[in-house]
Amino acid sequence: MDETKQEIRQFLSEILPSGKMASVSDDTPLRTSGILDSTALLQLVGMVEEKFGIEVSAYDAGIENFDRINDIAAFVQRKKAAKA
Repeated sequence: MDETKQEIRQFLSEILPSGKMASVSDDTPLRTSGILDSTALLQLVGMVEEKFGIEVSAYDAGIENFDRINDIAAFVQRKKAAKA
């Protein structure tokens, strides 16, 4: 799961304004704190689908799965396990 988190961190560092990632940990709320706006969320969902080969429904993209890096990585692992 660490590799998944690293991929997510790398992508976020590319789409977020410079300096924002310095204060982001795996447990930092990204959506509920306003770090991720709706456009960044759509980009993140697209990256997760493409990079990890999973489908993310509108329901799946809710705060429960896409608020913290830990949440996103756990979601990816669940989806990949269900697909196997």
